[in-house]
Amino acid sequence: MKINFFKYQGAGNDFILIDHTDGPLKNIDNQLFEQLCHRRFGVGADGLMFITKHEDYDFEMHYFNADGKPGSMCGNGGRCIVAFAKQLGIIDRETNFLAVDGPHYARISENGEWVDLQMIDVDTITKDGEAYVLNTGSPHYVALQSDLKDFDVFIEGKEIRYNATYAEKGINVNFVEDKGDHLFVRTYERGVEDETYACGTGVTAVAMAMAKHKNQTGHIKTDIKVLGGDIKVAFDYDGKTFTNVFLCGPAKLVFEGEVV
Repeated sequence: MKINFFKYQGAGNDFILIDHTDGPLKNIDNQLFEQLCHRRFGVGADGLMFITKHEDYDFEMHYFNADGKPGSMCGNGGRCIVAFAKQLGIIDRETNFLAVDGPHYARISENGEWVDLQMIDVDTITKDGEAYVLNTGSPHYVALQSDLKDFDVFIEGKEIRYNATYAEKGINVNFVEDKGDHLFVRTYERGVEDETYACGTGVTAVAMAMAKHKNQTGHIKTDIKVLGGDIKVAFDYDGKTFTNVFLCGPAKLVFEGEVV
């Protein structure tokens, strides 16, 4: 069986994308998806996505984690699939598409390499000790951390992800250092079970948690640096609910190929 694929990355968060607009999604093979995402025995990626047709939207996004299992919303994946849809000629500069957490609006630059993706509204943030916990399409744990550059994100993130509170369903673990003019963020992702170069729903969660931490309200724009580059998050916050949430950043085609 031959599979044509496209490899995209958004700030270092990389994905295998497959065009399945010729019919409904079928022949789900989670073991194959895991193998394709493997960085030694496959293409290598943080996740895999199918794009399919939908009668009420421009397209539908189907996301699978690197472990081959269906995943919750992936923000950078959402931005990459918008760029993919533009490449396929499905959309031009704007789109409304369906993902696992509901409808999303997005706009894309003329060259197709920068995507502003609208994320879900968020009205609930809880605390776990000094950390913040919230869901931005995927569940996130946000902890402030000094000297983040030298911090062992894999060991510390894995310990939190598999502790008694979160082990059953899993949680993505974000560490953030406030640099003044920007936030520096590193993330341990469930499903990948490792640190990734970026996490879209993660940086969105971090920006919201830090706004709450600083008692900020109004229209807030946050510059964020991750291992894979720069991302921006913008939203309106009235002290209770985050609305008009946008995750903005690069989405670039790396290469295309065929798996036999």
